[in-house]
Amino acid sequence: MTTSFLVPAASASTEEVIKRSRFITVIEAVSSGAQARAFHARMRAEHPEARHHCLAFNAGPPGCSRDIGCSDDGEPAGSAGRPMLNVVLGADVGQFAAVVIRYSGGIKLGVGGLVRAYAGGVKQTLAVLPTQTYVAQTTVTLRCEYSDMPLLEHLLSQHQGSVLAQDFSSAIDLQIQLPQAQLVAFGQALTDRSSGRLQLNDD
Repeated sequence: MTTSFLVPAASASTEEVIKRSRFITVIEAVSSGAQARAFHARMRAEHPEARHHCLAFNAGPPGCSRDIGCSDDGEPAGSAGRPMLNVVLGADVGQFAAVVIRYSGGIKLGVGGLVRAYAGGVKQTLAVLPTQTYVAQTTVTLRCEYSDMPLLEHLLSQHQGSVLAQDFSSAIDLQIQLPQAQLVAFGQALTDRSSGRLQLNDD
């Protein structure tokens, strides 16, 4: 399981003219296919005069094919979206979408030329894309007593965790968020320090 990886810290764009066709590539962070398609629609609205708006995205960790997609948007089949997607999946960055906007210059590039232009646009933009580390989080619940709070706060600080929500009644019901990589160690420490009395539950 991938617990941390690079994601875009901001959007990035590059522009290139090839045989009078203008190619504008924009990369933006996404965490779902729906976000990628919304980004695609926004690029289409921002460049209504462009002939093609081709898309490729991976909304998961680098190389993961669980939530991916692409579109040739009217270019010859396999000449735009799939070459773009190959670059996207080969990147060491996850959770992003790339749209290449083409203003045609009237000179045919051929399928090979289109493949090079669309894939090349994504490669160029990835080279200037600012990135940051994403740490995968998990959410669990826990019921404890008021007297347990000092111990819990201490263990959470040691394992980069935080309390998302709490419900006070006769006991305390907590919703806790932790890095996935810290979950097992936190749960074990909690069990050990409470002599088995406190147990985490999946949210």
